[in-house]
Amino acid sequence: MQKIKKVLIANRGEIALRIMRSLKEMGIKTVAVFSEADRQSPHVQYADEAVCIGPAPSSSSYLNSSKIIETALKLHADAIHPGYGFLSENENFARQVEESGLIFIGPSANSIKIMGSKLAAKDAASAYNIPMVPGTNKPVTDINEALRVTSEIGYPVLIKASAGGGGKGMRIVEKPEEFAEQLERASSEAKSAFGDGSVFIEKYIASPKHIEVQILGDQHGNVIHLFERECSIQRRYQKVVEEAPSPVLNHEKRMAIGEAAVNVAKSCNYYGAGTVEFIVDEKLNFYFLEMNTRLQVEHPVTEMITGIDLVKEQINIAEGNTLSFKQEDISIRGHAIELRVYAEDPANNFLPDIGKLVTYKRPQGPGIRVDDGFEESMDIPVFYDPMIAKLITYGSTRTEAIQRMKRAISEYKISGIMTTLPFGSYVMDHEEFISGRFDTHFVKKYFSPENLKVNLDKETEEIAMAFAGNFFTEKNNNPYAGEIHNASGNSIWKRRYS
Repeated sequence: MQKIKKVLIANRGEIALRIMRSLKEMGIKTVAVFSEADRQSPHVQYADEAVCIGPAPSSSSYLNSSKIIETALKLHADAIHPGYGFLSENENFARQVEESGLIFIGPSANSIKIMGSKLAAKDAASAYNIPMVPGTNKPVTDINEALRVTSEIGYPVLIKASAGGGGKGMRIVEKPEEFAEQLERASSEAKSAFGDGSVFIEKYIASPKHIEVQILGDQHGNVIHLFERECSIQRRYQKVVEEAPSPVLNHEKRMAIGEAAVNVAKSCNYYGAGTVEFIVDEKLNFYFLEMNTRLQVEHPVTEMITGIDLVKEQINIAEGNTLSFKQEDISIRGHAIELRVYAEDPANNFLPDIGKLVTYKRPQGPGIRVDDGFEESMDIPVFYDPMIAKLITYGSTRTEAIQRMKRAISEYKISGIMTTLPFGSYVMDHEEFISGRFDTHFVKKYFSPENLKVNLDKETEEIAMAFAGNFFTEKNNNPYAGEIHNASGNSIWKRRYS
């Protein structure tokens, strides 16, 4: 067993800063790497040491594996933590780190390789009788054979890329006559995005929920789960709102899906933190989707309901220690919700809205956590993912967590760019979300730019009604003649004495 004393974080922004905070509590020194675009980033200022590794484009900096390893060795780091994104699920990087004599804070290169291919992952998991969506278990090479399979499982079907994710290389096919064309498109897109044009076929589940399970495994064969996260509020196949636990699973289903996730991890001798993703149908039947061999963006909601710091556990596992707790030691306490605050315009198809954070004021108070990597007056770089922050709320009940999220959104002050905060507010107020009935088609079914316009119109109406009702009252020794509040209790107009 090797004691880790210094870690290089091969990432940027909020996840780099979040990792460093746990390392600091553990008395471990930190090294930040940064691109020229991130020179003033908070994670750079927070680290014990920081090194610029290249120009702004990620291909010249955060994806420069040799430069990252060289920096770690030069500064006598013991280990590299990849965070998420960039090189976190790159089997070659994991192998290079280990071959250099450093510790890779993550799973083995072989586990990453197996779970990096959806088909290889399905093959490994099949030995444990994990529920699978009906479809092919190997790449589609013969169009006639593919058509035979689709006729057996029935339309609609889903053509999916074996490598990668994020909706790339994915096509829904409603009719047999559309199959050949959509197959060609999916394969071409997968080849362009991932360098691998392999695709396979699955039965398309019309109203799916996306539920994932957090797992932890050590290097001694012990694997446990830390319950599930509900991740069905998505746009462009990417998550925007996540929560833990899922509002629809009962105890029996929760234990069954947790056990399945543990078995998926065992199928590839997994150690470290990882997430097993499932698709769940209207009858709550669940099917294995894929495994993410890294820390997830939404890991804070699991931390909030279990009280377990996943980064600290990653360090413990990487040092070669056994898990510090057993399955029966873990329980769900309360409810947590996360909103990804993106620099995107929800009223314009969630397109990125890059610019300067003219105003940036975080919400505060009981049950609120903000994981971010920006400060007021900073620019949002065009080179990376447009996520500004993760806004997490916790409550003793789901209702309390929702109410705290609504308050936190109203207190979060950002100007200079458009963000997903208004969309988050819309979700929290929507009956489908409140009831827990929502699925991955929530945005397509219920959301449109007009929804946000309606909310703005309501606020405008409140101001007009306040004027019409002559709400202004003189106040002694007060520079304001009056103040108007909206239905949420927020000040929306102030009149100053001249």
